[in-house]
Amino acid sequence: MDEMEGYYNEANITGEPLPKIKELERPLNDEQIVMSHMRCEKPIVGRTAEDSNPTPKKEDEKVESKKLCGYLYKLGLTGPLKTWKHRFFSYDEKKCCLLYYRMATDVCPLGSIDLRTSTFHLSVEAEEGIFQIKTPTKAFLLKAINNHAKMYWLQQLQLKRWEFCKNEPKIDTGNLLNLEFRDSESDNHGTAGDGSFLPIVKTPTEVVGLSVASMPAPQESTSLQNFSLKHPWKEIQNTVHNLRGAKSTLATCRSVFHFEEGEQVAEVGEFIARQVQKFSPSPNFSRKTRKENSSSLSNQEGFASDTISFEKMSNSRHQIQALAEELKAQKDLVKLLHRALESAHQEKRACSDYLNAAEEKERLELIRHKVRQIEDLRQRVESLEQEKKDLEQCVSFKDLHINELKEHVQLLMEKNNAKQQVILKQNEQLLSQNDTDVVNSIANETLHTLYRKIDSLMDDINAYKTQNQFLNSEIHQVTQLWRNTAEKETSLFMKCSYLEARNCQIESKYLIVLRKMQEALPYLDAEYCEVIKSLIEDALQSDLDKAHDSSSVHFSSISEYDDYGFTIIPEYEVEHLKLLAKIQALEIRSNKLLTHEVVDKPLRMKWNSIKELAHSVELKNLVRLGIPTEHRRHVWKWLTSQRIHIIANHYTDLLRKCESSQHPATQQIELDIHRTLTNNKHFTCPTSEFTQKLRRVLLAYSWQNPTIGYCQGLNRIAALALLVLEDEESAFYCLVDIVENIMPAEYYSNSLSGSQVDQRVFKDFLSEKLPRLTTHFQQYKIDLSHITFNWFLVVFVDSLVSEILLRVWDAFLYEGTKVIFRYALAIFKYNEEEILKLNDEMDIYQYLSFFTKTICDGRKLMNIAFNEMNPFPMKLVRNRRVAHMEKFKAELAELEKIKQEYVKKNEKLGSADIDMVVSEDEEDT
Repeated sequence: MDEMEGYYNEANITGEPLPKIKELERPLNDEQIVMSHMRCEKPIVGRTAEDSNPTPKKEDEKVESKKLCGYLYKLGLTGPLKTWKHRFFSYDEKKCCLLYYRMATDVCPLGSIDLRTSTFHLSVEAEEGIFQIKTPTKAFLLKAINNHAKMYWLQQLQLKRWEFCKNEPKIDTGNLLNLEFRDSESDNHGTAGDGSFLPIVKTPTEVVGLSVASMPAPQESTSLQNFSLKHPWKEIQNTVHNLRGAKSTLATCRSVFHFEEGEQVAEVGEFIARQVQKFSPSPNFSRKTRKENSSSLSNQEGFASDTISFEKMSNSRHQIQALAEELKAQKDLVKLLHRALESAHQEKRACSDYLNAAEEKERLELIRHKVRQIEDLRQRVESLEQEKKDLEQCVSFKDLHINELKEHVQLLMEKNNAKQQVILKQNEQLLSQNDTDVVNSIANETLHTLYRKIDSLMDDINAYKTQNQFLNSEIHQVTQLWRNTAEKETSLFMKCSYLEARNCQIESKYLIVLRKMQEALPYLDAEYCEVIKSLIEDALQSDLDKAHDSSSVHFSSISEYDDYGFTIIPEYEVEHLKLLAKIQALEIRSNKLLTHEVVDKPLRMKWNSIKELAHSVELKNLVRLGIPTEHRRHVWKWLTSQRIHIIANHYTDLLRKCESSQHPATQQIELDIHRTLTNNKHFTCPTSEFTQKLRRVLLAYSWQNPTIGYCQGLNRIAALALLVLEDEESAFYCLVDIVENIMPAEYYSNSLSGSQVDQRVFKDFLSEKLPRLTTHFQQYKIDLSHITFNWFLVVFVDSLVSEILLRVWDAFLYEGTKVIFRYALAIFKYNEEEILKLNDEMDIYQYLSFFTKTICDGRKLMNIAFNEMNPFPMKLVRNRRVAHMEKFKAELAELEKIKQEYVKKNEKLGSADIDMVVSEDEEDT
């Protein structure tokens, strides 16, 4: 009573209106309400019972028979205690959730259980009929009437969850990326959820289905203890609707809160008559009644007609009794609401008296009266608290008494065990005797005990077997659901990546337009120039604004550095090239996003499937496509070990030699170290770990190969090896392998003859593969060796974008120096049209100084290098090297001869000059 008054007063304080009774003037009957639950629809207000009760069709009966609904016990809170409450559960097919009501005729559900992300749990050790539904936010403990009903509910809930998740719409990413995805896996998932772990459970029609929903509500549902205190307004709405449905046949329509004893008899009679006429006894109910009466009617086979009539009468009597009890409970609730309304009226009258008081004395008297009431209530609260303390003390005493009783029971059990042992000993003594009758009787009793134990164990085995089947089915289905969710997540990520790539492409095109307009600034008016400059400043500033904007959502932000520490956005010193740097970054980002799922992921899977490395055509093709970051270190070490023999402690001995004596190249190494890979964060600080490692590697190699010692360019080769291999000894042997095995002889000698020969070989290939470009360079007298010499000397380090550079090095370490020629030709082919547009020598040189950094599509460059350029074998490269080396040496010999003649001539001229000076001195003396 107090709780209901609290809810009522709280609703009045917050201004929530009471349910309007006039809106329910023409309610539906109970069967229509139940059917609305089954279809998950709200009943239509305004129809009469006669207008909205058409004859059901056969198709509707088939659909309705498959509806999942019935009564279950739900563990809920009633104050501080947990109690089982009787609830009517109904499955909502549209939302895949389980709605629960107090009764089947209720309109508003008390709550719902989301089955889409829930899991079902079952335990043999639990009480009969108990199972659990766990959602991400809450766990619901439910209880069926028996284990058969429990297994039926669990199996049906599993099937409903799987059907809903299977029919959810899928994301089509094939149209976005213009790719063809196979749907074989998704097709197989359609039957994966129907695992035959658990056999089909027969429908318990006596406790599940529409036949149960159409029967009168059980007595447990109508009791006051079963009312939900968490949802008082829903309970009031449902109760009002049920009462209005009971009074729908009355001629006069009164308020639902009006109650008179004189009307009770007529109301109950009409309501019971209508319910008896409406509800027909179900077959299961009749079968149950026949079972109960079979013992008393077994000897009266001749009175079959009397038995049938008696069954009908008893069935109607049960229904009348249930309806009368339900009506009584609802009347109690109405009385309770009457009291709450009266208390509210009293409060209202007190407030109106206070406001209408003419003098202050009357108001003070009213306040004193209220103060006295508050004091009385406070004293009552104190007395109740004292009573609570007394009760807690009494409970503690009872707990002590219970513990004493438990100890006493334990003593009795020990005595009982002792007596049983004595009995067993006596039985053994009896068995030892020759009395066969006693032995047979004891044996029979023992056998019966064993049989009972065997039966009990068999029941346990069957229960665990059923539990195991259900859990296997649940694990199998949840796994399939997880896989479907993972596929959807992957599809969403692919869609986001595609959209982000498209955004990068659009932004890149916009910046290209701005760059074209920037080049045309000298030819535009001052007004347009200011607008274009402001647009360029906004475009360059947008990255900073996005970086500082914490509210913006980024699926995958553009990092400043890559996996090896190289800056992704190049820093150009020239002001008008800053737009170009941002365009490059956007194109790199776009290519990476578009190729991540389609190319990089399958490629990574192929590398993961390789168990042992061995030279083959397949491995060569994989290396050309690029080694994944997680495999590159291992593959580079393996490639180095194939060509060079690693001596234990050799590198350590060289470091000791560096410490004991100074090499002549030490000074030059110190100068070049601080100019190494300035675009990498690991070499920006002079005291960084990588800088110290690079110094030791170069000094060790200067003692390893005294003929070369040190050559400018080796610092960048060793630095890149350090970034990938991380271990300085491995980087040292990689440097040794490149200089002494992969590169031709005298490539890094004092004369750099091998490098100069390769420039001549490259010019031959360029004239053959790209004749138009060669003619263009000859027209403007462009010497490509100023650009390409450094490419060959350091294998494109500091020339290409880091991602493409590492792919070039992957193929270079596997196939040798022919890769340098192929990629050098591919770079010119990649930018051929842009170069042919330039018609000035200075413009061509300026473009060639940075055009390699504008290449962002590594896949396209690789395809040009190994497919479109009509590749050439390594044998052809060797032959041309030999031919040009002979010419180069002949030219060197001729130059040496000219030099010697020139020196001799100078020596003769010098001696003649000396003689003339001496003679002049003698004449002076």
